[in-house]
Amino acid sequence: MKKVLCLMLVCFSFVFFGCTQNTVSNNEVVRIHIRANSNNEEDQNVKLKVRDNVINFITPLIAECNNSCDVKNVLGDNLNGIEKVADKVLEECGFKYYSNAKINNEYFPSREYGGKVFPADYYDALILELGSGAGDNWWCVAYPPLCFVGYESGNNIVYKSKIVELINKYFGE
Repeated sequence: MKKVLCLMLVCFSFVFFGCTQNTVSNNEVVRIHIRANSNNEEDQNVKLKVRDNVINFITPLIAECNNSCDVKNVLGDNLNGIEKVADKVLEECGFKYYSNAKINNEYFPSREYGGKVFPADYYDALILELGSGAGDNWWCVAYPPLCFVGYESGNNIVYKSKIVELINKYFGE
């Protein structure tokens, strides 16, 4: 019975969400951008190490947030902690520059991520600049929670579904 109910719920979700537009409104989104010091290989590699540690730090902080305002507030309240995490990685890897974290509303080009279109527009984002911040960035969406880094699988992205988590929690699977 549980599996039938679960299957019906999943089918309903596909029908309901499949009929909705796949374009995301910019005022519902909080992005994360980690900008490397430069595009040289060492700076790009440390950017990914910083990313892993910062995502590990902020994931439990924003896990229970229910809207973009909550996420912005939590991230804003933890900018010093985010910088400390980033700076520790930079120091451990022998870099002489530091990080700068801020919440900012910035213009971003159009992107497609997780089946959703993020049109070119201004978005609120956690901006983490490493050193000069002049290198290529890594980006993700903190809200709605579309991505989390999978640490066990290296640099792969693991997608999580709040609906599946709720179903599993309810049915104890």
